[in-house]
Amino acid sequence: MKELDQKILQSHLSSIYKDKNIKQIDFLCSEIRKIFPNSLKKKIYKDLWNENDCFLITYADSVRTKNKKNFKTLDVFLNKYCKDFNFLHILPFFPSSSDDGFAVIDYKKIDEVNGDWYDLRKISKNFKIMADLVINHCSSINELFLNFLKNVEPGLDYFIYSKNKFKGVTKVVRPRTSNLLKEIKIEGKKGYVWCTFSHDQIDLNFKNPKVLIYFLKIIKFYIDNGVSVLRLDAVAFLWKKEGTNCINLPETHSIIRLIRLIVENYSPNSIIITETNIPSHENLSYFGNNNEAHCIYNFSLAPLLIHAIISGSSFYLKKWSRSMPPAQLGNAYLNFLSTHDGIGMRPLEGIIPVDEQNKLFTTLQKSGAFLSYRSFNNKENVYEVNTTLLDAFSLTYHGKDKFKTKRFILAHEILFSMEGIPAVYFQNLVGSNNDISKFKKTKSVRSINRKNWDFNILSKKLEKSSSINSKMYSSLIRLIVLRKKQPAFHPNATQFTLQLDDFFFGIWRQSIDRSQSIFCVSNLTKSRKKFFLHDINLISTNNWFDILKHKKIKNINSEIILQPYQSVWITNKLF
Repeated sequence: MKELDQKILQSHLSSIYKDKNIKQIDFLCSEIRKIFPNSLKKKIYKDLWNENDCFLITYADSVRTKNKKNFKTLDVFLNKYCKDFNFLHILPFFPSSSDDGFAVIDYKKIDEVNGDWYDLRKISKNFKIMADLVINHCSSINELFLNFLKNVEPGLDYFIYSKNKFKGVTKVVRPRTSNLLKEIKIEGKKGYVWCTFSHDQIDLNFKNPKVLIYFLKIIKFYIDNGVSVLRLDAVAFLWKKEGTNCINLPETHSIIRLIRLIVENYSPNSIIITETNIPSHENLSYFGNNNEAHCIYNFSLAPLLIHAIISGSSFYLKKWSRSMPPAQLGNAYLNFLSTHDGIGMRPLEGIIPVDEQNKLFTTLQKSGAFLSYRSFNNKENVYEVNTTLLDAFSLTYHGKDKFKTKRFILAHEILFSMEGIPAVYFQNLVGSNNDISKFKKTKSVRSINRKNWDFNILSKKLEKSSSINSKMYSSLIRLIVLRKKQPAFHPNATQFTLQLDDFFFGIWRQSIDRSQSIFCVSNLTKSRKKFFLHDINLISTNNWFDILKHKKIKNINSEIILQPYQSVWITNKLF
């Protein structure tokens, strides 16, 4: 091993395992080098994304065909309807015992109903695949945990265990109300294991270096089998220390830095994304110094944007938008409006007052949404809202009206204009409504936004121009196509929040080379609103165009009238 490589690994490992001596650290270095023998030379920054990029988030079985492997059906659907996406997040496709894939039984197997690694590699020829590294926990019937119960390897000391109940657990921050500790028996003796999420999802013990080595091998296996983007699921909870809140601990950040170092040297085009559904200031810490996650989920955007549209006021959205630091080159925000999970509400903490949050929750419940809770300090707080995005816009603070679909499209017009890489959830792309029948069957509130479409039925709906599904799909694809032509929508292009009345939300974007500017202004209300173009400081020497209408603006001293929930993208350069 090169001396420089040895020192780099020693430094990273010593920050994780402070209780290990140099001999133990060197042994770990040698174990890592067996997996990743390539040099750890510092890489020159490489642009991994641009304005052409857009993620589609889907389950393997979001669309399926009877008697056909899910990956094969998905591949057909993608090539027919989703060619304007280039990143594809396929949610956990492994054998799993619960939580729709997030209780992994075997990290190296694909559930046979989905297909096999050949099928995934085939899809990866047309899309950059993002896969979940479910790193915080595994299934209670994973071989590792079964071995742990037998007191044999591999699995011995792989889980957080105590013969007596852990102390200070009321301080622990977690997104569930279930008991944190699960009682088990090992060789007839009672003990307890740590379960952040459910008693079928047993937390792994990263204080044991063997667990780290195990997951580094899994990472290499995924990359070798067509995965371009690694999503570190629930990684904020990774390291536990008794008596602390067990979230965002320094060792967690150290592990992410080590993974980033190894991955970007082994596979320079690969991307690390951390899934940390926490308040904005905590979430930002996962960029590190451009040495942790390449991208972080922009969790605050979804609830703030939904609030702005339902309330008809951008006051809190603007306040947050102005406070957000631009991601430096090599980092980017991943923007989304909803996912397979509910719409997370923790990011609203410290931004929107509690009474205003409660007003939002009440309105969403009237639209058919469910609320999920978390426990903290013996209190239950709303953690997420479970609904499809389309149905979330059924009502506003002023009640029901005819503008539900306009609000849905408006939300995406803002999403696609924001700094960062946009991501669209499958159910949003096809305009799904709440799946009440699936919820009644599973008894899980998250099922409401996890509909399993029959391929033929969905195809017919998408081909029928009068259907709500076709209208929403066509509207979103049109926006994606327009967005891809605009250099000012590069994920790292400049963004500035405009000073406009609260019934508007506006931003200014400028391309990295400063050749293109786009002023994006949206009307958040059901009434016609107007603003003067001089309010956004257009330069009179330039020609200006509305991208969304593909129309030239003749007089920059004129006023613009925005219809209910209408947006304009005004640019000096039309492509």
